[in-house]
Amino acid sequence: MPGSGAVRSASVAPPSPAEADVCRSILPHTYDARSGLPRHAARPIPQDARCPVCGMFPARTPRWAAQLIFDDGAAYFFDSPVSLLLYLQDVGRYSRGRLHTEVRASYVQDFETGTWLPLDSAWFVHGSDALGPMRAGNLPPFRTRSDAEAFARRHGGQILSAAPLRRALPDALRRQAPHRHGARPPGR
Repeated sequence: MPGSGAVRSASVAPPSPAEADVCRSILPHTYDARSGLPRHAARPIPQDARCPVCGMFPARTPRWAAQLIFDDGAAYFFDSPVSLLLYLQDVGRYSRGRLHTEVRASYVQDFETGTWLPLDSAWFVHGSDALGPMRAGNLPPFRTRSDAEAFARRHGGQILSAAPLRRALPDALRRQAPHRHGARPPGR
């Protein structure tokens, strides 16, 4: 309608299943011996690193960052513990050609100090009021159970170790997986 400011929308067909499932392929960062760090040690987050699960830049939210290192020293960096755990539950889904057995180390950052911690020694708080990088619930990690308990008293939530989270994330967190990454559309 001329002069009314109304815009006529064109009829657009919904994307095909193949188009709807297009994902960005994120390459790992290779190990650089010149860094002086041991091959499987936690490393600083490169500014250009992208999370292989959601595509976010972990360096923009370092308090939540996590990382994983393979046998060959190649590393992926994650925007949050939830993304790292989603990745570990299905490595081949997010990195074709990689196997879970190739993972040598995985780290999360203590939520209060920023110190890198081995994933399996960290304590997590699920259901707190702390929102992760995607502005949704997440899993703030802590070095000790008592640190996690103190945080939960202030912010709510339940204390969990890494073991049950490695097996399966709580439903509210699992739904944060942003892509199907090669999953077959229903009926195929």
